[in-house]
Amino acid sequence: MEVQIKSIHFDATEKLQDFVQKKTAKLEKLCDEIQKVEVQLTVTKPQTAVNKQAAITVKVPGNTYYAEKLSDTFEESIDGCIDALKVQLEKFKEKMRKM
Repeated sequence: MEVQIKSIHFDATEKLQDFVQKKTAKLEKLCDEIQKVEVQLTVTKPQTAVNKQAAITVKVPGNTYYAEKLSDTFEESIDGCIDALKVQLEKFKEKMRKM
């Protein structure tokens, strides 16, 4: 599984990149058919409190899944995206089992 991290309007720290790698690895345990994960981290409206946005795209054969969250920290945003993607991937796996 290939993980691509893009940080827009800032430079992501190594600690943040490691956090993203660790969290996205959990998705691979859930669905081993994942080909690519794209993580886009953005700082929006720097003067506001809730300004850390994470958007994660997961590509599996024949489908693409997407989640986007806005929170106080990137870690919260990433956790929210991962939770949303887990639900989507579980539905995908269930659909594949029925075929």
